Amino acid sequence: MRYSNKQILDILRKVKHPDKQQDIVSLGMVDDLKIEGKKISFSLHFKQANDPFISSIKKACIKAIEQGLGDEAEIRGNITERVPEKQQKQKEQGQKDEILLPGVKNIVAIASGKGGVGKSTIAVNAAVAMARKGARVGLIDADIFGPSIPRMFNVEGQRPHVKKVEGQDLITPIVQYGVKLLSIGFFINPEDALVWRGPMATNALRQMIHQGEWDELDYLLVDLPPGTSDVHLTLVQELPVTGAAIVSTPQKVALADAIKGIRMFTQNQIDVPVLGLIENMSWFTPAELPENKYYIFGREGCKKLAEQENIPLLGQIPIVQSIMEGGENGQPVSLDEKSPTGQAFFELGQNLMDAVEQRNKEQGPTKRVHIKNQ
Repeated sequence: MRYSNKQILDILRKVKHPDKQQDIVSLGMVDDLKIEGKKISFSLHFKQANDPFISSIKKACIKAIEQGLGDEAEIRGNITERVPEKQQKQKEQGQKDEILLPGVKNIVAIASGKGGVGKSTIAVNAAVAMARKGARVGLIDADIFGPSIPRMFNVEGQRPHVKKVEGQDLITPIVQYGVKLLSIGFFINPEDALVWRGPMATNALRQMIHQGEWDELDYLLVDLPPGTSDVHLTLVQELPVTGAAIVSTPQKVALADAIKGIRMFTQNQIDVPVLGLIENMSWFTPAELPENKYYIFGREGCKKLAEQENIPLLGQIPIVQSIMEGGENGQPVSLDEKSPTGQAFFELGQNLMDAVEQRNKEQGPTKRVHIKNQ
């Protein structure tokens, strides 16, 4: 069957620009239409290089053509986008600026509004679960003032190797349970108290980001300090963060701080997508009564907040003695995927990866934050 230009254009008239509410043909967006057998190609003109609808319009064109002509029509990969030349150069330069860790596909911040909610426990077990599912995972312990990752991975006392590459010192992460690790805890005595001013803490984070020999990673998790601080701001200024996961417990006092964490990432100046909420200490289950659940911190507080904020609830983790013991002994419970707690973290790890994939389908890459002095 031979397709005609009129046939293709009539199909594309069904595709509307979401913002302008007119079809893309009437808007003059379709150009260079070519038909070579079953292969169909054309260009889409956009006035802005950062038009938020570029991806969705291209997908709508593919769907319309495949529905109108059948799956045998070769359209996938044959739609190009065009923007004004000056903006195209700016876009390409911006893309170069954002490629700071070229081998790292996704950067995920693990944050909490307040301390004591088990954020590091969540970060450690999620990282191990994701690695055991086959993902290439790295973890930065950015909780500069209370680094706990070395103990929780049973690598206290180890020191990363530093090597020279093209005149630059690179730090080779410690690898444990399939996860690449860097923490300020590797460079200090565990008994020493860290009394640092803000610039010292942020410089330590910069070193772990830019001097870490991360190579190829699917996910780089960053375990942030509780609250909002210079460290959080440094992270979003240094790296284009794919998204943030907020950890909280179910009670109202923790949820109030979790909302602050959500607002910090979603404010216009920062604009980092929130991937979802993680509820820790959801209920208490005694070892001798594994079927019983006691909601000692309240029931489903994070679920209600997630619904209120229209974000996913990524997981609910119970209070179980083995989780605490695993952290203390450097044997994360997610190493045992058959245990109930291991299963909970495996589900969390999968949900987190799914949330990143969904975010990447729906939104463009995050930009680094550039804050000008007032």
